[in-house]
Amino acid sequence: MKRYSRFLVAFLVGLGLAYSFWLSHGWLQLCAGLALFLFGMQCLEEGLKELAGGRLEALLGRSTATPLKGFLFGVTGTFLLQSSTLVSLLTIAFVSSGLISLAGGLTVVFGANLGSTSGIWLLALAGHAFDLAPLALPLLVFGVLIGFNGPKSRATGRILLAVGFLFLGIEQIKEGFSSFGAALDMTGHPADGLSGQLLFVLLGVVLTVILQSSQATLMLTLTALAGARLELGQGLAIAIGAHVGGSVSTAVAGILGGNRAGQQLALAHALFNGLTSLATLALLSPLTWLTQWLAVPLGLADNRLLQLALFHSLFNAFGVLLFWPWQRQLVGLLERWLPSRREPPVLITAQEPGAAAVSRTRARYLGDSLLESADAAASAVLQELQHLGRLSLEVICHALYLPVEQLAGDRPDETLLRARPDHRYLDAEALYQWHIKGVYGDLLSFMGRVDMSRDEARQQFWIACQLAALQLVDAVKDAKHLQKNLGHYLRGEESPAREAYVDLRRHLLAMLHEVRELGRLEVPDEAWRERLQLLDERAADFDAQFRVRLFAAARRRELDGLQTGSLMNDLGYTSRIVQSLRNVLLLAEEQGQFRPLRRLAAEGEPLIRLR
Repeated sequence: MKRYSRFLVAFLVGLGLAYSFWLSHGWLQLCAGLALFLFGMQCLEEGLKELAGGRLEALLGRSTATPLKGFLFGVTGTFLLQSSTLVSLLTIAFVSSGLISLAGGLTVVFGANLGSTSGIWLLALAGHAFDLAPLALPLLVFGVLIGFNGPKSRATGRILLAVGFLFLGIEQIKEGFSSFGAALDMTGHPADGLSGQLLFVLLGVVLTVILQSSQATLMLTLTALAGARLELGQGLAIAIGAHVGGSVSTAVAGILGGNRAGQQLALAHALFNGLTSLATLALLSPLTWLTQWLAVPLGLADNRLLQLALFHSLFNAFGVLLFWPWQRQLVGLLERWLPSRREPPVLITAQEPGAAAVSRTRARYLGDSLLESADAAASAVLQELQHLGRLSLEVICHALYLPVEQLAGDRPDETLLRARPDHRYLDAEALYQWHIKGVYGDLLSFMGRVDMSRDEARQQFWIACQLAALQLVDAVKDAKHLQKNLGHYLRGEESPAREAYVDLRRHLLAMLHEVRELGRLEVPDEAWRERLQLLDERAADFDAQFRVRLFAAARRRELDGLQTGSLMNDLGYTSRIVQSLRNVLLLAEEQGQFRPLRRLAAEGEPLIRLR
């Protein structure tokens, strides 16, 4: 029903637009120009990002060592990409994944807002000084031809196509305004008083939210100014509204798609744009006078388009100057308003048999904003693998009818090992359904949407992550099978069969403890591999000795055939659990530059750094 309603609304809107195009050719030209302009901006963003490859992310990671470096990256990155939204979303992704700090991301956002003023300068200088259509057609031809010569050439061709579409869009918008502009004449609505200013600010916000591009809103404003359909004061108010509207999509994406650090930066971006716009609106008259005063020595007194670009630069610079001295205080406020979520010592805390089914556990560290960068996505996947690893170890502990706290102990509690299960321990099948399956599904879905790089090392990393997640899930599935017979015999009277299951329980707990320690260990590679080899040897020795004891007990008639078969099967489950967890550690070791995979069983909040 919901999908049908959405389709019906889209159909009616499309039908209404088609009818309006039939009524007015000028309106059709204006909308077509906007469509070409927006498509050109999208192509330019994608082409530049593809051409930069991972260098943009690497540069961002290195550019936040000092506030000035972060600010300069924001300015230059936005100037080159002509998209403050892309730079802001990329920064939110890096902050969300822990690759850069909140304070570092804040300075990048400041720079991105100032860098966004370059777009309006380019539009004001080129968009109405001469006819751009003759330049657009050759760019389209060369863009298509260049795109046939490999990935890098395809990215270059996409950029040429983008510029061609931008030029065509600008010309179409100009022609549409010339024939349809009378219906859009705003000069009869003064923007002198506060109500008039707020009206045009709101118009700028609405246009930017609808078009999802402050550049498109400013392009329309420049065209209306050039065609005398708009006064300069009205254009200035619309520019303020476009500044506010430009932060809406970024803030929504960051708040809905990021973790707590990303949400903090998204809120900071919205506060920066909102408070800067309020301060500019309060000081609109002085800033307008300053713009017109500076326009005289700069030779812009007769060019309202360039005066609008000058005003846009001034109020963005004013916002940076306003916020720059208060960076530390702003970070402190954000951390108080949106405090970071601390990982509890134990993730699965339900104590009643049916309590696990209250809500399904989902991924904690994945979000759509992280897909903007392969590095940020990789870091987020590592954190989520840590989350899945901790959940898996806890489910296995419940399958053994042991408290999770036993993982942290140096020595297992022999009394607990020999104790009969009670109601505190949950069914492993239910725990798998409610705490493992959802996180595993989210991980696979997220990795399926990541733009896989052609770089061989990066591809190996993603394969290693997929295999690590699969191994963890396999370990939990084997624990589900193990729990059935384990619970049956542990609840029974003392017998050789029960004693054998106590041995299995003791051995698996010791292996879980060793896996957890290996996951936390920070030692040279050779020492770490030696420790892993010891784990393999201990597991193999136990398997061999357990089989010997098992068949010796069968020969003495202490175990019947059914008990011997059950114990052999459950020894196989135990061995596979240990092997699966050991494989996860080995996958991490083989991906040397992504060593944080080792921390799967680490306590506390993960700290991830890609090397």
